[in-house]
Amino acid sequence: MSPPADGSRTASARRIASLALPALVVLAAEPLYVLVDTAVVGHLGAVPLAVVAVGGTTMSVAVWFGILLAYGTTGRAARRFGAGDRDGAVAEGVQASWLALAVGLLLALLGLLFAGPLARALAGNPETADAAADWLRIAVLGIPGLLLAAAGNGWMRGVQDTRRPLTIVLGANLLSAVLCPVLVYPLGLGLTGSAIANVTAQSVGGGLFLAALIRETRELRPVPAVILQQVVLGRDLLIRGGAFQVCFLSATAVASRFGVAAVGAHQIGLQLWFFAALVLDAVAIAAQSLVGAALGADDADEARDVARRVTVAGGISAVVFAALVAAGASVVPRWFTGDPAVHDQAAVIWPWFVALLPFAGVVYALDGVLIGAGDVAFLRTSTVIGALLGFLPMIWLSYALDLGLGGVWAGLGLLIMTRLVAVVWRWRSGRWVVLGVARQP
Repeated sequence: MSPPADGSRTASARRIASLALPALVVLAAEPLYVLVDTAVVGHLGAVPLAVVAVGGTTMSVAVWFGILLAYGTTGRAARRFGAGDRDGAVAEGVQASWLALAVGLLLALLGLLFAGPLARALAGNPETADAAADWLRIAVLGIPGLLLAAAGNGWMRGVQDTRRPLTIVLGANLLSAVLCPVLVYPLGLGLTGSAIANVTAQSVGGGLFLAALIRETRELRPVPAVILQQVVLGRDLLIRGGAFQVCFLSATAVASRFGVAAVGAHQIGLQLWFFAALVLDAVAIAAQSLVGAALGADDADEARDVARRVTVAGGISAVVFAALVAAGASVVPRWFTGDPAVHDQAAVIWPWFVALLPFAGVVYALDGVLIGAGDVAFLRTSTVIGALLGFLPMIWLSYALDLGLGGVWAGLGLLIMTRLVAVVWRWRSGRWVVLGVARQP
């Protein structure tokens, strides 16, 4: 597939939709599976739900490494694709896959070694901590496959191919969504069945992306210099992802201190938030690909046009999503658990969830623009500032003053609003528009 040569505007609504809609399914598949997993486990009781909250939050560290790989690879590959160098774009995917495998094996090993201490640090009681550690020791085995899938998604988005990732990710997650309830209930494996289903989805997905890469090119040798360059170029995304992880790990730790019902409701709200974020990020994925290709082709006007369109689309989509969430306030929590105490705690979260979504939609869209442009140093700094001056002080204050989940989600609100001000300013300034096949530091 080559960049359009017919002179049409690649930033047309139709072109954005052709990239965003398949990406939407890919983005939604993993969090949708997590929601299914949460619902299946939630009906085992409040403690198993808390176990998935603690274990899932820890595993989100690996997910953020995956996002780092996917987003960083998309921007680099898209610039080369826009400049007419598809082979160079695929080569970025080869080296990203080697990096994914190395990091995945390291994280899996660390997870096996430190599952117990991590679970004890996040859980509010010994019973939850012990069960979460057992869940983690199985779940971490899927990390290499998860990261290989992220690298595959990255280079395929860079060459504006969102259909193959759709097939691979959807197939792997459907398989696991069927396995999870079967393993948990008829086979009686409980939480162990949930972890096995996670590993299955991630390993199958990673293997299929690797097979697609092998079919694409024969140049599969690792090039340490290129891998090192990818690590250096990705450091800002890594720091940014680290800031998010500190925020969400801290939020789960604080929620756990408010009791089992509170952390269970927080798990439901947080997973729904992640689901909404990734669904709304579909237009941002299109922005990464189209902005990178436009800048690689030295077309600044096209890049600005993409930015304008996805900002509008992100805001409108988020308003629609917020309306749906508001309508489901009394229904959705009951999908995950029958515990009335958890329902009461979820009612505390819901107004924050609905109110913040429209602002988050604009933030996610402009994140995609700036990532596609390679302007990740700015995103790093603005995210760290929002975490240190907004999110973290608020949630720990909520613990000190016993403000409950409302205080935790107020911290999320401060993070969103800080980032909103920052990315809108950057977008309007035009400083992110840097032309060429590679963005120079």
